[in-house]
Amino acid sequence: MRHRRLKRKLGVTSEHRKALLRNLVKSLVKRKRIRTTYAKAKEASAYADKLVTIAKRGDVHARRVLISKLGCSETAGLLIKNIAPLFKEKKGGYTRVLRVGVRPGDRASVAILEFTATFETVKKKVKKAKDTVKPKESVEKPETPKKSSKTKEAPGKQEEISKDKKETEKRGGFLGTLRKYLKGD
Repeated sequence: MRHRRLKRKLGVTSEHRKALLRNLVKSLVKRKRIRTTYAKAKEASAYADKLVTIAKRGDVHARRVLISKLGCSETAGLLIKNIAPLFKEKKGGYTRVLRVGVRPGDRASVAILEFTATFETVKKKVKKAKDTVKPKESVEKPETPKKSSKTKEAPGKQEEISKDKKETEKRGGFLGTLRKYLKGD
């Protein structure tokens, strides 16, 4: 029986659980926000808080302890240089877990794990829209498929097809629209 046991087993072996928490915290340090199940987020939150407390010391021993716990010197460096200075005055509560809903596939409760401090985001340079469209220097003609002797299409249909292709190239089609939406243009 698990009387008064505080940690969750997460349905995996102890080695797997250790690796899972290590990878979740690595992702949290690199991305500042991750989306996972609620139980994993709660465990990773406690683990990350302990590592931030160690990182706040910032000495060589703290760096070596973080490397041994995370298995990655790059992540330990990020934790000491970028994240720990934001929490110098705080004594705890470095992360928060926000419930998002349920996952449609297995109805698992999903949560977002993030640091409580705000981070500066690097803004991308916005390209200026050109007022006039310059004609391309070399316009390539679309290749027309070879006609077989069995099927003969009217010449008007080929022109319509080539016009449709040019229009979709200009607009970018579905994928172009999707790219613009995801980029935020």
